Amino acid sequence: MAFAPSSVYFDCGDGSILGIFEEREVGNYFEFSENNTGLFPEQPHLIWVRDPWTMDQGYRFGTVKKTVAYIMVEEDEFGEPVFERWELKKCREYKREEG
Repeated sequence: MAFAPSSVYFDCGDGSILGIFEEREVGNYFEFSENNTGLFPEQPHLIWVRDPWTMDQGYRFGTVKKTVAYIMVEEDEFGEPVFERWELKKCREYKREEG
């Protein structure tokens, strides 16, 4: 499982965490949050691909939907993003508790 850093959590971060998904092929879990980096604004999400305490930046830009995620994995020779399409087995949105 790849966890998002606590800096995006509801209780001790900026609250930009959105949810978690399980990808279909291998069954790995990934948390995702809002893309608030100012980079690649057409990609609404940061998909957390490494544990924050052992990472470089730890995320990939992308778009998470209910049954599929599009993950930016690199750039081509022209500087254009290259995406992988991941089929999702489960996708759950986190809800902030009121009160």
